[in-house]
Amino acid sequence: MAMIDRVKFDGPSGVLVWKFPSDELSWGAKVIVNQSQEAIFFKGGEALDILGPGTHTLETSNIPLLRRLVNIPFGNQTPFAAEIFFVNKAAQLDGKWGTKSPIPLLDPKYNIPIPVRAFGRFGVRVADSRKLVVGLSGTVSQYTVETLTEHFRGLVMTKTKDYLAETVSRRKVSFLEITAFLEEISADLKEKLKDDFASFGVELLNFLLESVTVPDEDPAVSRLKKVLADKAEIDILGGEYKMKRTFDTMEKAAGTEGSVMGAGMGLGMGAAAGAQFGAVTGAAMGPAAAVCPACKAPAQPGARFCGGCGGALGPKRCAKCSSESAPGAKFCSSCGSSL
Repeated sequence: MAMIDRVKFDGPSGVLVWKFPSDELSWGAKVIVNQSQEAIFFKGGEALDILGPGTHTLETSNIPLLRRLVNIPFGNQTPFAAEIFFVNKAAQLDGKWGTKSPIPLLDPKYNIPIPVRAFGRFGVRVADSRKLVVGLSGTVSQYTVETLTEHFRGLVMTKTKDYLAETVSRRKVSFLEITAFLEEISADLKEKLKDDFASFGVELLNFLLESVTVPDEDPAVSRLKKVLADKAEIDILGGEYKMKRTFDTMEKAAGTEGSVMGAGMGLGMGAAAGAQFGAVTGAAMGPAAAVCPACKAPAQPGARFCGGCGGALGPKRCAKCSSESAPGAKFCSSCGSSL
């Protein structure tokens, strides 16, 4: 392999770590490090010197750790083997995380187990290049935000599940009503996860829980949504809800084709309709026949006294205040005098 005298980043955008493809270097070679980057030298599996942004000439003064492992003959132009990893220290805000399958959790408000999915985004920045390369990326040719996400997926899912199950349970917030708490939950989860990221040289800039969803086709979710819909209807209708439910039940039963209940409901509703029709037609034809309040004997229309007991049929008039009282009354409803 030809000796390399110029080294620079030539990888794709968005990567966190990119390995320079050749390890054949020479003293006096130029190493170009872009802004927001660091170049870290490896020899024999050990992380050694780190160069910051700028153009560097490989010499004993700027890579002293590597110098100790390399024998330098006269002239200082002899090739030597060392790996160079470029580490991107710019903020990466496009990380995405989410549950691959629903997590079964007990709804803290309605005590119903429902499957929950959680989704969100996060932002990171490399704080310690040595820790990241040694602890996570290793010797792979490139290490991306997606790869970082896969490494931390299990940790994120475990802590997110525990938080939702414990903290939200104490607040008695249903998973169907959790949208109002996403910002607060996101801040809490970031605090729980930042030290785990930092242990690998990664600063967690933000961690966002954007949505908590439940599959609509799940039977438990359907039952819970029906309960909430019925509760909302009760709150809106108040005392009229019971009457509405009765009418709905009667209508459903009556509409069942061929059922005995349907036939019975039909007869009952027909009877009720007949009674209502009779009342209306009776009112239209005139007042009903008078009945004696004392002996309950029927009286002829227009009669003033009962033909059975002789009692007065019309309203009684108070001798003291001249107010009328109902037939059969013993005391005046206006002044209380005896009738």
